[in-house]
Amino acid sequence: MRIGVIGTGRIGTVHANTLSRHRDVGSLILTDADIARAQELAHRLGETAAPGVDEIFQWGVDAVVITTATPAHAELIGRAARSGLPVFCEKPIALDLPGTLQAIAEVEAAGTILQMGFQRRFDTGYAGAREAVRSGRLGRLHTVRAVTSDQAPPPAEYLPQSGGLYRDTLIHDFDVLRWVTGREVVDVYAAGSDAGPPMFRAADDVDTGAALLTLDDGTLATATATRLNGAGYDVRMELAGELDQIVVGLDDRTPIASTEPTGPPAADKPWTGFVERFGPAYEAELTTFVQVVRGERANPCDGREALQALRIAEACDVSRRERRPVRLAEIPEALTS
Repeated sequence: MRIGVIGTGRIGTVHANTLSRHRDVGSLILTDADIARAQELAHRLGETAAPGVDEIFQWGVDAVVITTATPAHAELIGRAARSGLPVFCEKPIALDLPGTLQAIAEVEAAGTILQMGFQRRFDTGYAGAREAVRSGRLGRLHTVRAVTSDQAPPPAEYLPQSGGLYRDTLIHDFDVLRWVTGREVVDVYAAGSDAGPPMFRAADDVDTGAALLTLDDGTLATATATRLNGAGYDVRMELAGELDQIVVGLDDRTPIASTEPTGPPAADKPWTGFVERFGPAYEAELTTFVQVVRGERANPCDGREALQALRIAEACDVSRRERRPVRLAEIPEALTS
């Protein structure tokens, strides 16, 4: 199998390393807007660098992995679909609903594969939480608390193309909330703060956000995120039911300290970022993509799944801006003429 990797930044490099080692992947073609970066990675991995995206499609590949900046995702997904190629794409499909819906329509019209990169679905902790909920171990689930906290903010130039905190960061919590609970969000109420560095205000974004989400069975969920968690990278999910309570992401590297005299000590080596924290999950999702391309298993996270997470993020952004509850029914999930 020959795979084209478009984008060789941080996550593109992670994926290229995984695929280059995979026994069912014969070779890679790498490209990037920064061709020198693609060439350096290709040389290090013993793979081939292409001067641009056109060559990825012209030289012949069996599948495409898209890890570019978000504004390029939808057009590349559409191009791959028109070429009859299966695609793995980092989230989100696009920064807006029309672009997302159009890309999904192209994939569905072509009958090709689009697997989205929501790596938390492949994390052992989240998988365990899903099993606990589905098995009935927790009894009736009544409360979910999700946390995503970055140790340090991204570069200022990244923010305007990120889609904002809800689409770029909390979208992972929204996706895994649906996946773990098996329920749909029916309404949200969100707020945000831009009291941190001025670059967030300049990008019309917030550095910290919170959302209250009501699920279709009455379960209440909160999701909070910040770009400014100096203690370390903190990703957790607490699930409380009538019979039991569990937590994802609590280990000896969780960047949190107890004030109780007998509480656990602070982590000696707290998590610093998502690549480190979710390394095994990133590898597992790419292994799964190869299996999907080979016809060995079903697609675990298609474009429609990504659309639902984006709709929740959109609803939160509307809620924050308009300071009101927003029902998910207000956010379209189909193309309109």
